[in-house]
Amino acid sequence: MRIVTRPDFDGVVCAVVLEESLTLTEPTLWVEPNDMQRGTVEIRPGDVIANLPFDSRCSLWFDHHATNRVELPFDGAFDVVPSAAGLVWKYWRESMEKDLSELISETDRIDSADLTRDEVETPESNPYVLLSMTIFGRKQADALYWDRLVGLLRTRSIDGVMADPEVKHRCEAVVAQNKKYRRHLRSCTIVKEGVSITDFRGYDEAPEGNRFLVYAMFPEAVVSVKIRYVDRARRRVVLSVGHSIFNVGCHVHAGHLLSNYNGGGHFGAAACTFESTMADKYIPRIIAVLQENQPHEH
Repeated sequence: MRIVTRPDFDGVVCAVVLEESLTLTEPTLWVEPNDMQRGTVEIRPGDVIANLPFDSRCSLWFDHHATNRVELPFDGAFDVVPSAAGLVWKYWRESMEKDLSELISETDRIDSADLTRDEVETPESNPYVLLSMTIFGRKQADALYWDRLVGLLRTRSIDGVMADPEVKHRCEAVVAQNKKYRRHLRSCTIVKEGVSITDFRGYDEAPEGNRFLVYAMFPEAVVSVKIRYVDRARRRVVLSVGHSIFNVGCHVHAGHLLSNYNGGGHFGAAACTFESTMADKYIPRIIAVLQENQPHEH
């Protein structure tokens, strides 16, 4: 039996609950949603998929993304709720001895972007928020760190997790990184008709940083668009959309919109990946729908 999940904070916490609940025989497999959508992940009977699109070969599936809903029968749980980890916790809660309710509550807030301006501007004010920012899905070499976090969150309090030398080092790096990221956002972002557009395609490696910071820096926008290349080869583009968490007023279902472009997600946050040759066609269409700001019919 093996966990297959996504390398973000919600995915890490899904793995925490699953490791507490199941007898696993193989290491966790960390993959991105687009890998599942493209069919490049080998899913086997016995696999437990969490926080990712459905695959009929798995034994259990847990997800909360509106665009991943399926009509096929499956074992597990699906619901449009703040986090996938919350679904996994609810499924096994009665049979578990350990109380993970605080961890799940914080995961719900972080994954649904239910944060204060102070937590966005200075994430070091909340250990869970800061910890979540140390998890980036782009580098498979970080899989050992994601595995380490799962073990730490299973065995330590949040203060104990934050005291771990590697976690502490990564948190310090995030604080420094966010200062640089602010400068990158300022130089690469424009706001047009209520949409902030951040284009990082001019970088060999797109800057990484606080994904909520754009909402604080460009408060006039109701929705953000971020564009970057998948890697140095520049063959594929990743475009993400996020409703502002401070200037609520975007009516477009981001997940339904981007499901038309090989992507998906939630009402307020979604992403898609497509060939670079389609960028000049797809990007203006997506931005135009967001600028029009009407409920999007799927």
